[in-house]
Amino acid sequence: METLTYLRKLAEYRQFTELEPLVQKYRAQTSDPAALPLLFLALAELGARGPAEAVLKTISPHQAGLDADALVDLGGGLIVLQRFEEAVPVLEQALGQRSGHALGLARLGYCRMALGELDLAGHLFERAAGLAPLRIPVLNNLARVHLLREDPEAAWKVLDRVWTLWPEIKKSVPRFIKAQYLHILELLQLEIWVAKEEFGAAEAWLETRSGRDGEITGWVKQYACFLAENNHHSQAEEVLRTYLGRDPDNIGLHMQLAELAQVQGRFIQAVSLLRRALKKDDKNIGLWVQLSQACLNRFDNQARKAAEKAVDLADALTETDERPFQSIRKIRAKAQNALAMVENSGQNYNAAERLFLEILEDFPDFVPALQGLGQQRMQQGDIDAAVALFERVRQIDPVKGQAMLMNARRFPGDTATLAHMERAAEIPSLEGRVRSGFLFHLASAWEKRGEYDKAMGFAHRANEAARRFLPYDPGAHRNRCARIRYAFSKSLYEHRKGCGHDSCLPVYVLGMPRSGTTLVEQIIAGHSRIFGAGELGTIPSRIQGLNRWERHVGSGRRYPDCIDDLNPYITRGIADGILEELRELAAGGDKPDARHVVDKLPHNFENVGFIKFLFPNARIISVRRDPRDIALSNYFTDYQAKHGGMGFAYDLTNIGRQLADHNLLMYHWQQLFPGEILEVKYEAVVDDLEGEARRMLDYLGVAWEPQVLRFNELERPVKTASVWQVRQPIYKTSKARWKNYQACLAPLIRGTNAPVEWDPVTDMITLPEPAFLQEGISFYKKGKLKDAELCFKKMLHFNPGHAACNYMVGLIYCSIGKIIAAIPHMEKALEKCPWKKEWRENLLKACELTGDVDKYNALKEQGDGRKGLAVSPGQLPVATSTPTVTDTAWYSN
Repeated sequence: METLTYLRKLAEYRQFTELEPLVQKYRAQTSDPAALPLLFLALAELGARGPAEAVLKTISPHQAGLDADALVDLGGGLIVLQRFEEAVPVLEQALGQRSGHALGLARLGYCRMALGELDLAGHLFERAAGLAPLRIPVLNNLARVHLLREDPEAAWKVLDRVWTLWPEIKKSVPRFIKAQYLHILELLQLEIWVAKEEFGAAEAWLETRSGRDGEITGWVKQYACFLAENNHHSQAEEVLRTYLGRDPDNIGLHMQLAELAQVQGRFIQAVSLLRRALKKDDKNIGLWVQLSQACLNRFDNQARKAAEKAVDLADALTETDERPFQSIRKIRAKAQNALAMVENSGQNYNAAERLFLEILEDFPDFVPALQGLGQQRMQQGDIDAAVALFERVRQIDPVKGQAMLMNARRFPGDTATLAHMERAAEIPSLEGRVRSGFLFHLASAWEKRGEYDKAMGFAHRANEAARRFLPYDPGAHRNRCARIRYAFSKSLYEHRKGCGHDSCLPVYVLGMPRSGTTLVEQIIAGHSRIFGAGELGTIPSRIQGLNRWERHVGSGRRYPDCIDDLNPYITRGIADGILEELRELAAGGDKPDARHVVDKLPHNFENVGFIKFLFPNARIISVRRDPRDIALSNYFTDYQAKHGGMGFAYDLTNIGRQLADHNLLMYHWQQLFPGEILEVKYEAVVDDLEGEARRMLDYLGVAWEPQVLRFNELERPVKTASVWQVRQPIYKTSKARWKNYQACLAPLIRGTNAPVEWDPVTDMITLPEPAFLQEGISFYKKGKLKDAELCFKKMLHFNPGHAACNYMVGLIYCSIGKIIAAIPHMEKALEKCPWKKEWRENLLKACELTGDVDKYNALKEQGDGRKGLAVSPGQLPVATSTPTVTDTAWYSN
C-alpha cells in the first residue's frame, strides 16, 4: 500500500514520465489489480493511446473487483481519452464504495462539466473542495464552472478563497508543485480579468511580470488568447503588436499574431507576418508549416515551397539529448502532413496518400493526417472510407470526429450527442465565444431530424458568428455588377472584332452557388469526350493579371474598365494560356483527347462578358433553381469564407440582393448573346434527368452516351460543398425545401424584391482603339518617335493621368532635346508610380541637364529616403547621357 500511495502521489503531481516505469515494475512484482488502472492513467497522460487502450482491455473483466482508489484511477484515464460517458459510471461506482473520496468527486465533477451539466459539476467540486481544501486544481475547476456560466464575479470569489489559503498551500506541497499551482492561479486570474473586462488590471499585471523576469511571451500570448475567446480580437491584436514592438525578434509573438490574423480571414497579413518571422529564423520548421497552411488554397505555389522547406529541414534534424528521436519523428510528421495537404489541394492524390499513410504508419492516432486522408477520400467519392477515418478521429477526439462525420452527412441518431456538440460549440476558442462550424453542422443535423425551428435557430447563430469576420459590402457588389454591364456592351464587341480565340474547348457551367452547378458538371463530365475540371480560377486569375498590368503602367484603371484596351494580339495570348492550362488538366485526368473541358466556377456568371471576349464560341450553361432553395442552401452551408469571397451567404438579406444582381446580369448576357447561353433548371434535371442530359449534350455538340445518367458513379474528384451530394442518385427532397422555413424568409424576400439601384457609372473612360501604349512602345523601339508620340498622346487625350504614357512622352521630348517640356510629364508619371527606380533615375538626368538644383535635391531625398545628400549650385553633376528606355525599363521596375 505504501508503494501505491507513493505512485498515486506522483500521479497527483503529474509526474507521469517517472510514474510509468515504476508502475510497470510494481506490476511485474505483484499481482495487485490496482496497478493496471494506474498504468492506464500514466500511458493515457503520456499520449500513448494504443498501449493505454490495450491495458484498458485487460482491466474491464476485473473492474467489479477494484477498490475505490483504483476505480478513480481508471476514471482518470478515461477522462484523458475524453471518454466522459464511460468515466461517469466508473467514478460513481467508486463513490458508491467511498462517498467521501475527494479525487473521485473532483473527477466526476470534471466529467459533468465536460458534459455540460454545470450545476451538478459545481456541486461536486464544492464537495471535493470541502474534503481537500488545499487542492488547487479542484478550486480552479470550480472557478471555471462559474466562467462557463458567464458569472465571473463568482469565479473571482473562488480565486479570493484560494489566495486566502495560499500561505498554507505553499507549506503543504513541494517547491516545483508550488510553481505549477501559482501558474494555474495566475492564469485563472488573467482569464477572470478578461471576462470582467478589467483590461487595465490585466495589462498592469503583465507589466509587473515583464519587470520581474523579463520573459513574458507566454503570458502575452495567453492574454491575447483570452481576449480573442471573448470576441475582443482587435484588442488581442493590439496587445501582440505592442509587445512585438518591444521585442521585434520574438518568433512566438509573430506566430500568434499570424494565427490571429488567419482566424479573422486576413490571410495576406498572416503570410506577411510569417515571412517576416522567417527572415529572423529561417530554420524554424513550425514557421514553415504554419506558412504553408496559411497559403493553402490561396497561394498554392507558396504553400508547396513552404511545405517542402519544412520537410527538408525536418529530414536534416539530428538526435540530441534535448531533441530525442521520437521528438524528431513528430516534427517530421507535421512537416510531411503540410506537404500532403498541398499535394491533396493540387489533386496529386497518389502523392498525398503516400505521405498520409507514411505518417499514420508511425503515428496511427495523428489526427491531422487522419482528417486529411479522410477529406481526400471524400473528394474522390469513397465516402465509406472517409467515414471510417472520421470514426477513428472520433475515438481520439470525440468532438472533432463527430464534426467530421456530420460534414460527411453521418448524423448521430441520438439527441444527447447533438447536445454535447452544442456544448462544444460554446467552448471559447481563438475564433471567439462560439465555433460557427459546429453550429452549421448542428443546423443540418436538426434539419435531418425534421426539427426545422431548431435547425434555423442554429443556422442563425452560425451565420451571426461567421459574419463578424466578413467585410462583405452588398452595395459595392451591386456597383461592380453595374460597371460590368456598362463595360461589356454591344458596342464593345462591334468595335473589337477579331479579339479572342475561336476554340470550342472551354465549357463554363455557372450560376448562383448551390444552384446545381456541381450536379450539371458531374452529368456532362460522364461523357467520354468531356472532362470536368471542377471550379477553376483561370478566369479570375486573368482578371487579376489585368489589374496588375494596369497598376504596373499607372493607368488608374482596373477591370472591367480596362477591357477596351485589349487588342486581338493580347486577347489571343490570354486565351492561348487558358487553353494550355485546360488541356493539361484534361491530360492529367486521363482524357487528353477531350473535346470539351468544363470549368464550373459558379461566380463566373459575373465574367460571361470576358469569357465571350476571349472565346466567342465557348459554350456556357447557366444553371437556375428556385431562389428560395438557393438561399436556404447557402445559408446552411459553412463556406469558411473568411476572406469575403462568399460573404453574402451569411445573411439572408444579402443573399436576396445577390440573387437580384445575378438575375440582372444573366438578363444582360442573354440580351447580349441571344441563343448562345443554355439555361438549365435544377428542378427540371431532378424531374427528367435523361431529357435534360440529352438537351445539354446536344447544346455541346456531342453524341448521346447513356453513362452520363450514372453521374454518381463517376470516379473523379469533387472539391465543392456538394461533395457528398453528387455521390448520390438523383433525389427530390431538395426541391421546395424552402417550405419548411417559409416563416423565416422575410429578410430574403426584402433583399430580392428591393429596387436594384447602383451608383451612376460616370467615370468610365471609353477608348476608341485598343493598345495605344503597346503600339507606342513598339514605334519608340523602332525609332519612330513621332508615331510613338502620337500613340501616347492619344491615350493621354482620353486618360490624362496615364503614368506610362506620360513617362514615354517625357522620354521622347528628352530624345529630341525638349528637356524642359519633358520634366512635367516625367514628374506626373513618377508621382503616380513612385516605386519605379528607372523613371526616377531618368528624371534626375533631366534635372541635371537643365541645372534644376532644387528639383534634383528633392528627388534625391525622396529616392534615398534620407537627408544630407543635397548639392549646391555649381555642384550639380553633369549628365553623361540623355534619358532612355531599355527593352523593359518602362514596366519592369
